[in-house]
Amino acid sequence: MYNDRVYSFIRMKELDKELDSSPTPEKVKELAETRIRNLQAIRELENYNTKGQFLNKHPLLNTYSLKNELEELLANNPAEFLEQYANTRENVKRYKSRLNSDKRKDKREADELNLKKHEERELLMKEVLGEK
Repeated sequence: MYNDRVYSFIRMKELDKELDSSPTPEKVKELAETRIRNLQAIRELENYNTKGQFLNKHPLLNTYSLKNELEELLANNPAEFLEQYANTRENVKRYKSRLNSDKRKDKREADELNLKKHEERELLMKEVLGEK
């Protein structure tokens, strides 16, 4: 977490210099996203320092937290885990299909986000299954 905070700060300084010389919408967007990530890391570290636990809002910790939940679910209720795994795989197929559909061009951005979310969840579930 601390490393991410430092890395994001360094990257923000680099982007700031680049924006001074040649601003582009992509660089502005990256700077904003990096700043958000940096602030999330700071909040996580501050909360851990004062209360002894993370908020699990930062992407690194959010993934770690979800993986722990999935491991616990597999250990305590394997049937439910496998049902969720099957649902997640179906969601990945569904959103891939929607992205190929001409009827849903107006919803493409939302479908891409949902596909990414379900693919990440499927990857975590495969990791959890591979560890057992």
